[in-house]
Amino acid sequence: MKLSLPKEPFSILFVCTANICRSPTAESVMRKQIVDAGLEKRIIVDSAGTHDYYVGAPPDVRAQAAARRHGYDLTSLRARQIQPADFEVFDLLLAMDMNNLGILRSMCPQRYLPKVRLLMDYARRESPAVIEDPFSGTARQFETALAHIEEACMGLMDLLMYGRITRR
Repeated sequence: MKLSLPKEPFSILFVCTANICRSPTAESVMRKQIVDAGLEKRIIVDSAGTHDYYVGAPPDVRAQAAARRHGYDLTSLRARQIQPADFEVFDLLLAMDMNNLGILRSMCPQRYLPKVRLLMDYARRESPAVIEDPFSGTARQFETALAHIEEACMGLMDLLMYGRITRR
């Protein structure tokens, strides 16, 4: 299998509202897929929030519990807010929902707008267009968000593996 990732690491930033539920979950899911594929030197992932509500805090305990049940570890992650430099540094910035997408697009310099997308654009199966925020919900809603994140990350990984995603 031939990879056509660039020689430099390809970088992905997952973005949700506060960086304590969906985006750290996506970071962890994608990191595991990257390690499983032996691409940890070729693909870098991180996560951030559009708001500063919980900067420095660990992921929500319910997100951590759902992730742990599926073999992911969020314990070392800490919330951070997106910074203007992230638009230049990252090759792909993936929002969890339309609100986050709109905020990212409003902050993003015009030349970097093609880097800003929805994570669910990469889902391989018919799935919802966005990953709903489980923060005010139940443990089941955290499980649902995780399942959608896994599906989208698998699709994104397939595209990365087969060279259909390139820097813009």
